[in-house]
Amino acid sequence: MNSLQKGLATTAVHVAIVLAVAGKYYVDRGSLPRVWARGAPYDPNLPIRGRYVRLSIHAVLAAGTQSPDYVSTVTLRPENGRLVAMASEHGGLSARFDAASSTWALTDAIAFFIPEHAPDPSIRPADEELWVEVSVPKKGPPRPVRLGVKKNGVLTPLNLD
Repeated sequence: MNSLQKGLATTAVHVAIVLAVAGKYYVDRGSLPRVWARGAPYDPNLPIRGRYVRLSIHAVLAAGTQSPDYVSTVTLRPENGRLVAMASEHGGLSARFDAASSTWALTDAIAFFIPEHAPDPSIRPADEELWVEVSVPKKGPPRPVRLGVKKNGVLTPLNLD
């Protein structure tokens, strides 16, 4: 096998890996449950990664859960159109309890990439909240699908194209 054939074989393997991962996320996006969750934006730009909004996702407390005031691990699940967090002793996602909003805030933020020409969706007037629609896998963090704005109790998806 000469060096050209080795290079082509390596390229084929890399393309197959990328397509497998893309296919998995495509199938997950269509099959996993989706819910809207409040997002707290910060750090909207990092030159090496491009333009994105980094979001700390907030989940409501599961029914019957006491309000802790410490960092814990939680598992997430969709319930009645909301993202619900339950305390978990066996792994899960790290979260802190936000007493002001009575929600769990995930400590590891997720990134939602935005087009270069789109205005920064994290800059909102005081009467608007940024929300994110996420798909919820059985394990791991939620995956962002699209952003929306909640104003006067009405959630409107943003068009960032």
